[in-house]
Amino acid sequence: MRKALRGVLSLALLIGTVSATGATAGAATAAEPATGATGTPATADIKDRILAIPGMSLIEEKPYPGYRFFVLNYTQPVDHRNPRKGTFQQRITLLHKDTSRPTVFFTSGYGLNTNPRRSEPTAIIDGNQVSMEYRFFSPSRPDPADWSKLDIWQAASDQHRIHTALKKIYDKKWISTGGSKGGMTATYYERFYPRDMDGVVAYVAPNDVRNDEDSAYDRFLANVGTKECRDRLNNVQREALVRRDALNEKYAKVAQENNYTFNTIGSQDRAFEAVVLDYTWAFWQYGQVAECDAIPVAKTATDQELWDSIDSVSGFAFYTDQGLAPYTPYYYQAGTQLGSPDIAQSHLNGLSRYGYQPPRNFVPRDIPMRFQKNAMKDVDRWVSRNARQMMFVNGGNDPWSAEPFRLGKGAKDSYVYTVPGGNHGANVAGLPAEQRAAATASILKWAGVAPATVQQDESKAKPLTKFDKKLDKQDVEREPGLRP
Repeated sequence: MRKALRGVLSLALLIGTVSATGATAGAATAAEPATGATGTPATADIKDRILAIPGMSLIEEKPYPGYRFFVLNYTQPVDHRNPRKGTFQQRITLLHKDTSRPTVFFTSGYGLNTNPRRSEPTAIIDGNQVSMEYRFFSPSRPDPADWSKLDIWQAASDQHRIHTALKKIYDKKWISTGGSKGGMTATYYERFYPRDMDGVVAYVAPNDVRNDEDSAYDRFLANVGTKECRDRLNNVQREALVRRDALNEKYAKVAQENNYTFNTIGSQDRAFEAVVLDYTWAFWQYGQVAECDAIPVAKTATDQELWDSIDSVSGFAFYTDQGLAPYTPYYYQAGTQLGSPDIAQSHLNGLSRYGYQPPRNFVPRDIPMRFQKNAMKDVDRWVSRNARQMMFVNGGNDPWSAEPFRLGKGAKDSYVYTVPGGNHGANVAGLPAEQRAAATASILKWAGVAPATVQQDESKAKPLTKFDKKLDKQDVEREPGLRP
């Protein structure tokens, strides 16, 4: 699956720039059970208790009022099935409130923001937060990288091992969460380790069960928003392909000025078309109907106006080698387990040369890939039959929500909510009042911190903390490309 990061919110992607430090420990370290801070008294400083965990090391501590915030490395096995075959350092952060509070386990499914941030469930329950960098995203990548060890079970096992280690310190309730690929990650973690968490809040989590059947996305794009807006978007795409030569000439100049290369995708022309084909999807992923007036009228727009609109939404830098490289782990997973949408876009018939390109085109050819068609079917079936205290929050105008997780008869105390008109930043706060209160009440109950008033009347539910403009900041990293 591919994702536009024009307006990426903190629930979807939190990527930091701090480099990992410290040497990789030996295989014997990884093989040790994560037994926690054995022998360290509960009265010791929290940093000492955390660093007493085997394999845990400190990168830095950053101050924040009312919290302790640690950036850490944790030694993980490259292969959880065979821990003696090497280790790597995985970055995590810990926003420490108090060991008497519940804890939220957050992951974006990508890299790691190394600044103090608080996810929505963390603010709701007034808890601690552990955040994990997904394996194989730099610098949390084994060296050498055995890409066959990048799969959803190995990543879930990373989370399980971190939770096992920290649970000895943070022994109250735990909630896992994440947005987009992070929501997918929280769901997969629950599937493989259903006894670890006391609740799951998965935001805008795509569920591409059948990778070769994507008509749901086509139906979505044919009906989202208004016809006028859809037509304007489609016309910009068409006109850009009509003016392919002129816009490619500009692309070549930009590439030369920035030393961009196109070895992975194969050619500048392939990269150009990939960006253009992403445009409509990318607009709806993070845009709103109210922004349609800013879309240029294709026929009368100058080449520069077309370029600027497409670049601002889907980004001409992304399908360069330099743009793709940080996201090789994502595209590897999309092409081996997660799946990716193949959108028809019939309005481009006769103009598109390549169609929606598969993830294989975005991963260097020296990395072997083979798609496992049953991986998502297994997760989907498990959620439908076994979901316990799971919540899915989708956006009504988000293309990724066109194929959502659904709950079957076997699910208990689990819910699917949709934010009307919401995009890929949909959250509990955006739900209609009655649903917002019900969802908030569920999270408080799962975390074991629901006040008596909420136990008696869910409509009284609200977050236990006040908004903090820095800690609750939705980081906007306006990067190009299409990914969940």
